[in-house]
Amino acid sequence: MSKNLILSRLLDFYGELLSEPQREAAELFYNDDLSLSEIAELTGITRQGVRDRLVKAEQLLSELEGKLGLAARFDAIGQDVDCILARAKAIGRDCGVDVSEIIQAAERIGNR
Repeated sequence: MSKNLILSRLLDFYGELLSEPQREAAELFYNDDLSLSEIAELTGITRQGVRDRLVKAEQLLSELEGKLGLAARFDAIGQDVDCILARAKAIGRDCGVDVSEIIQAAERIGNR
């Protein structure tokens, strides 16, 4: 996964913990794909000021994920839900067992 995609995901998890200027710059850069110059023009600060905000935001997002691990945990739960769904469907198909409740529960957990 690219660095920008990773930081965009971390922004989804921890963005509310950034300062408003950091969050704004990060959202414009990572989610809206604007350049430093475009963000500087929109926010009324220098290009270097935008870069400084982004560096601080990246550091904080990485630090939060290192300490809390919410994004990694979310990914692990998603993989587990996929495994449960696949196995439940196989059991239902191979054994003729009604596994619809298991599938529904797993889908609710995985928000599918």
